[in-house]
Amino acid sequence: MTDAPTVEDLLRELAPQVLGTLAQRLGDFDACEDAVQEALIAAARHWPAHGVPENPRGWLLRTATHRYTDRMRSETARRRREERVAREPSPGAGPADDDTLAVLFMCCHPALTPASAIALTLRAVGGLTTAQIAAAHLVPEATMAQRISRAKQRLKVSSVRFEVPVPGAPDWPARLGSVLHVLYLLFNEGYTASGGPVLHRADLSGEAVRLARQVHRLLPAEGEVAGLLALMLLTEGRRPARTGPHGELIPLTDQDRTLWDRRLIQEGSALLMGTFSKGGRPGTGAKPGRPGAYRLQAAIAAVHAAAVRAQDTDWRQIHGLYELLEHVTGNPLVTLNRAVALAMVDGPAAALALLDRLATDGRGALVDHHRMHAVRAHLLEMAGDTTPATHHYRLAAALTTSTPEQRYLTTKAARLYESSRPTTG
Repeated sequence: MTDAPTVEDLLRELAPQVLGTLAQRLGDFDACEDAVQEALIAAARHWPAHGVPENPRGWLLRTATHRYTDRMRSETARRRREERVAREPSPGAGPADDDTLAVLFMCCHPALTPASAIALTLRAVGGLTTAQIAAAHLVPEATMAQRISRAKQRLKVSSVRFEVPVPGAPDWPARLGSVLHVLYLLFNEGYTASGGPVLHRADLSGEAVRLARQVHRLLPAEGEVAGLLALMLLTEGRRPARTGPHGELIPLTDQDRTLWDRRLIQEGSALLMGTFSKGGRPGTGAKPGRPGAYRLQAAIAAVHAAAVRAQDTDWRQIHGLYELLEHVTGNPLVTLNRAVALAMVDGPAAALALLDRLATDGRGALVDHHRMHAVRAHLLEMAGDTTPATHHYRLAAALTTSTPEQRYLTTKAARLYESSRPTTG
């Protein structure tokens, strides 16, 4: 038996559907998005006190249409636009099709920067207010409002068509790739906040999972869509054990695995296995026998999840998966993660040599990144080189903007320093 959805849940589900219908009818995504936001605010105030209407979607669509019409009356094109609205069917009798995917493709268009796409997605598809999005990203509301406004203007001048690209069309891989990338970035920011006092923001990671579920429901045959959702579920399943009672970071090897959410992990594992059995559809790198980046990352997460104890982890398999992922993406962060797996397979010396090659092979953007120093410190500690390890832990702590990560790295440096001091007496 499941709990009845709240008004907030209902509004989040209906927001992109109403926006999609309105934008298709009227063609002005910017004005329609503002009108839908006003309708959502009105519903949030009216429904809890007076009850949810019998046709909530029609109520929102009718209210948003009225808000849109009111806005248009003040513009020079009032008569032409009102005549266009008057020719349309009654809002309450509109089609019940779910336009969520069309709205998501619009918000994640390659013309937008990732930061702008995330903000616009949270507002137009996630149903969050500008104030909520600003709070989640630790920026003033006015700053976030400007970011969203610029994103909508960019879409307007780019003449982006309100539609879902046709699978197999020349631009399909890039457009779908943009959608998945935005959801991936959104989840990562929620799971490991890039800055601020907390390690994770469950509201952002939860919203990414919710949207990924919608995309998977609408595109069930896309292997990389399922792979991304599987990755999110497998990773989110570990979240209960990632922090201690005071919000301190607990690394994967030290986590109490009995706290992991096995329901999410089992769902993610089953979803991942289904993609490999089906092979996926071409168009996003999800060809049979050639999984794309999201399925490979999900496979790595699944191997970690399968280990009852940290010492049971199949590091050789994880290293092999990272090699495949490195070949697919060419991302230096993947090489950095592969170094950790390599250390567990062949020892820290081999991994340190890999880091040295990474720093000099033309992909040196990570040279001054806190993660590079943190991994190097970890490998040096494994090798018994405590003095340089302490130095790199301190460098990593100074470079990160995440308070929990900073405390963890500082504590590691302090403990290593104390353990290496000669005893007296």
